[in-house]
Amino acid sequence: MSGPPDDDLARGLAVARPDDPDLLHLAVVGDTYTVLLSGEQTAGRFALIDMLIPAGGGPPPHRHDFEECFHVLEGSVEVTLRDDPPVRLEAGGTVNIPANAPHSFRNAGDATARLLCTAVPAGLEAFFAEFGDRVASRTSPAPVLTDEERRARLQRAIERAPAYGMELLPPAG
Repeated sequence: MSGPPDDDLARGLAVARPDDPDLLHLAVVGDTYTVLLSGEQTAGRFALIDMLIPAGGGPPPHRHDFEECFHVLEGSVEVTLRDDPPVRLEAGGTVNIPANAPHSFRNAGDATARLLCTAVPAGLEAFFAEFGDRVASRTSPAPVLTDEERRARLQRAIERAPAYGMELLPPAG
């Protein structure tokens, strides 16, 4: 019986401090996402993203070919999987989204929610970088966009989604 592969000495600790201004901080769909660990740091195995979701925020319905896990640090979110009723997650709650399943989430509360998102394998962080706006810090608000700018970012997301195993879906209802 063989054990695990040899230690990859080229890799070391990947340390992330969420308020580090050198991290990639992106405004995406009105939310602010901070890439704590990218695929470059994890040999593509996973990405870890710190997400600030303002009241009413969250992405439109979508699906992708990778697993996605959310752990709520502050506030609450409602997660909808397929056509199921939304599940409300409070601080401390965790949910896993199965690969390929249509889903969305939104902050239905009055206060900003903070989530840790793990994507396995990595790639979600690179997708966000394709159309998100760089901001200065984890707590920076998303820039105010004109309708034309918002449409351009959405169009870019729709165009680039297939390259990342993603599909944006029409709103439910």
